[in-house]
Amino acid sequence: MLKNKLLLLSPIIALAVIFIFSLTLFPSVQPQPKNLPIAIVNEDEGIEFPNQPKVNMGKSIVNMIQKSSQTEEETAVNWVEVKGIEAVQKGLDKKKYYAALVIPKDFSAKQASLRTPTPSSPEVEILINQGMNNAASAMAGQILNGVVDNMNDNVRTQLLDGFEQQGATLTVNQAVSLATPISKKVTNVNEIGTNSANGNAPVSLFQPLWMASIASAAIIFFAVRKLSITNRKENFAAKLVQILIGAIVALVVGFGLTWLADGMVGLHIPQFTDTALFLSITSFSFLLMILAVLSLLGLKGMPIFILMLFFGAPLLAMAPEMMSPFYHDWIYSWLPMRFMVEGLRGLFFFGEGLTWNTPVSVLVWIGLVSMLIILGTALKSITVKEQITEASVE
Repeated sequence: MLKNKLLLLSPIIALAVIFIFSLTLFPSVQPQPKNLPIAIVNEDEGIEFPNQPKVNMGKSIVNMIQKSSQTEEETAVNWVEVKGIEAVQKGLDKKKYYAALVIPKDFSAKQASLRTPTPSSPEVEILINQGMNNAASAMAGQILNGVVDNMNDNVRTQLLDGFEQQGATLTVNQAVSLATPISKKVTNVNEIGTNSANGNAPVSLFQPLWMASIASAAIIFFAVRKLSITNRKENFAAKLVQILIGAIVALVVGFGLTWLADGMVGLHIPQFTDTALFLSITSFSFLLMILAVLSLLGLKGMPIFILMLFFGAPLLAMAPEMMSPFYHDWIYSWLPMRFMVEGLRGLFFFGEGLTWNTPVSVLVWIGLVSMLIILGTALKSITVKEQITEASVE
């Protein structure tokens, strides 16, 4: 009878499986950025004309960009005005911005020279924060390139109209400058390196570490489960052994994965020891978390971590600003593995060492809470053998 029910339910089960795993594909289908933070630095000192107020073309450009973004209900970019190149560099290093547009001090003066026989094209600088997220940073760079191209079109039109009204004859230099009135210099900061695979290294290392943590936790759980435990004291000691073995396994996983990634896969690991220790901390945290759930639910808890793998992996490669509100608020916000990726980005691309930063502190807290749960299950559980022993003593 049970088998017949399963046969009847098989289409519904199949549809449920398709639905669940289809959800893992939605985040990566046509992602649209929302409020992507891009900095603007206006260092333009302006220019003064006789009997006219001072003109600051850089300020006009900033106002135009911010005004255009305010007219849209759901903006793709969050334009952040920053004072000074040093301040924006600090912001890029602290992962506040995906890119930045820098307008130099002589912007207005050089733009005014475009109307003279000896023009000098103004140059703006585009800084792309590659290490923050390769795809989102590239998109931010495309947006800024589009902004500069639009500026060129407007300036070119204004210059041509002015020359036409004056009936002026263009010099060779003026004709050349009209092709690209405003030049641009693109600079990558916190670079991912020449190997494009390096940009995905933090995400690529997640899957093998996650699977190793699941497999190790399952083996340790089953090994301890087979022990002959007769009282709470022995059960508590067994849980301590679980944690100790998990720490040893985590060190092997952390240093082994770092060695394989650097020596065999060919990923550039700039800080080998710090990376290996961070991956060891991450593996230990994940392993304890899995053991805690297994201690509470048994094998019924294992599908949770399989689903976390399928739902988490696509999101880890995306910038939070490119996720839908559902995935950002209800899935990505509580994924423990995102702290692994954030920590690795800091180590690989931002020159951060192994310090007590947000990723490390969160992973440590996950491990500590999981450890308390594991030990707590040992204190609360009473085996059948212990109950028999206590009854015989009475």
